Amino acid sequence: MFERFTEDARQVVKGAQEEARGLRHTHIGTEHLLLGLLRRPQMLSAQVLNDHGLDHGHAITTITRLLGTSTGDLDADALETIGIDLSAVREKVEAAFGPGALDRPPGRDRRRALLGGRHIPFTSRAKKVLELSLREALAMKHKDIRDGHILLGLLREGEGLGVRIMTHSGVDPASLRAALRTRLG
Repeated sequence: MFERFTEDARQVVKGAQEEARGLRHTHIGTEHLLLGLLRRPQMLSAQVLNDHGLDHGHAITTITRLLGTSTGDLDADALETIGIDLSAVREKVEAAFGPGALDRPPGRDRRRALLGGRHIPFTSRAKKVLELSLREALAMKHKDIRDGHILLGLLREGEGLGVRIMTHSGVDPASLRAALRTRLG
């Protein structure tokens, strides 16, 4: 299925993984796909969502409020009492080794070279959204899956946190779907 994804659609999936890592979540859910869709303002899905009143900043604030982040606040407070600023340490390590570097267990490849990054699994709802994006593309007689199709899949799934964030933000799913279908052609 991923061979049908356009570069923008692939960037949505990669962006969802980066968003999950940045929030220190242990899964990639529909909320992370939504953030991936909103991440690049030049993409069709981000433009349509912005036109309907939802932007990346608002979405991430809502997700953080609902799910939180796994930052280890108690550990940070304990370290701060002895003069260690964990956020400054994390910032420097991530600047050198990439987002989530402290959260990844070290691994080795076949040649015993160190590997970075741990796999973050997709939830069943997020997988369903990606499957539905294919169905949306086929229904529109498109040969490839674009970022807009992923958003249509998110709307079609209809029950995940991604859709709840949209509706909580005042986005009407029916009008968003109509606008997307028009823009996708």
